[in-house]
Amino acid sequence: MPKMKTHKGTAKRIKVTGTGKVCRRQAGLSHLMPNKTSKQKRHLRKGTALSSSDLKRIKAQISNLL
Repeated sequence: MPKMKTHKGTAKRIKVTGTGKVCRRQAGLSHLMPNKTSKQKRHLRKGTALSSSDLKRIKAQISNLL
């Protein structure tokens, strides 16, 4: 059985912290900016932790990075 390959598209979009949490970027910062408040845009710039329901699937895709 060959080794599992890392899904490169996923690997570029997420980051694994030192404690093992998987972080991602927030959606909604690419267009329609004038309609959003400064506070919304500021909070969207920060990353967020991946939801627990997605964690198992994503960890399988990036198994080589963990």
